[in-house]
Amino acid sequence: MGNIVFVARELAGDETRVAASPETVKKMKALGLDIVVEAGAGKSSRIPDGEYEAAGARIGSIGAAATADVVLKVRRPSEDEIGQYKSGAVVIAIMDPYGNDEAIAGMARAGLSSFAMELMPRITRAQSMDVLSSQANLAGYQAVIEAAAVYDRAMPMMMTAAGTVPAAKVFVMGAGVAGLQAIATARRLGAAVSATDVRPAAKEQVASLGAKFIAVEDEEFKAAETSGGYAKEMSAVYQAKQAALVAEHIAKQDIVITTALIPGRPAPKLVSREMLKSMKPGAVAVDLAVERGGNIEGVKPGKVADVDGVRVIGFANMAGRIAASASALYAKNLVTFLETMTDKATGTVAPNLEDELIRATMLTHGGAVVHPAFGGAKKEGN
Repeated sequence: MGNIVFVARELAGDETRVAASPETVKKMKALGLDIVVEAGAGKSSRIPDGEYEAAGARIGSIGAAATADVVLKVRRPSEDEIGQYKSGAVVIAIMDPYGNDEAIAGMARAGLSSFAMELMPRITRAQSMDVLSSQANLAGYQAVIEAAAVYDRAMPMMMTAAGTVPAAKVFVMGAGVAGLQAIATARRLGAAVSATDVRPAAKEQVASLGAKFIAVEDEEFKAAETSGGYAKEMSAVYQAKQAALVAEHIAKQDIVITTALIPGRPAPKLVSREMLKSMKPGAVAVDLAVERGGNIEGVKPGKVADVDGVRVIGFANMAGRIAASASALYAKNLVTFLETMTDKATGTVAPNLEDELIRATMLTHGGAVVHPAFGGAKKEGN
């Protein structure tokens, strides 16, 4: 029998996702691994324990974590959870490492080899392991669904014998993975969609989805993209020009969705109270960056708040509101990564420290924090 993989039940109150699906249990079994799923782990994602058992897993309690060689989670384990794991175990999760140095150090002290899935490099080989993209894609979709539920008018234009209902005007701020899916979803619902982004490449993507692109297209804009494909922070002068253009545009919108996040940084403030005040009666705004402080002034985490007459949706973990789909994709990301470090002949998991995916995502190993961005330094030959 190969290494034991423990799939933990998430303890955070608002976390509805799970780190394995029946499909990925079958895949792990095929790799020679022995799978234990904590009882009730998949309940919020509509996966009963019986489906895991039918796929070849055993159902166990948290006590089973003590013998596990690999622990799969959605969120970084708490101090209490870490106390249940054996030294030397591989722990893979969304670790939220920025600003959480003590929690990372705690995993090092426990002797865990921990991996942060959100640090996966954006290279071709790792596309199928990119949790930021898989979860942001669903968050962008769900943002439009949440907005449509709160917006008390129809989204598409409707020409009826009783008169014409105008299409809702939707403005998406940030055309990354979440933003592009929000644009596509709002378009499917029949809204008139516009979008903005500081990356020049976004203009073509926005247009290809049938939305109008809104931006100050000066020289700084034309040079504004980091090598990793993320948006970079713009100068104060550019921000002022863009804010003026956006303020004028927002006043005409029914729904605004903000998606701007820079890894490891507070979310940039994009929508001021003044902008909200200028919007139409019954307008709705959705802030997908609420976990990093939010893009919208006055947003309240976890709530739909009335801010100067606009209903501002500040749900954290938007992907978790569509848990069955989010878990299926997240689980696939995890098992694809786990496969890269599993010896199929013996069913043992042994990370290759020279692999670029391991180097990019490993936070702790051998009792130390090893990731250079979080206080570690990898030695030559490590």
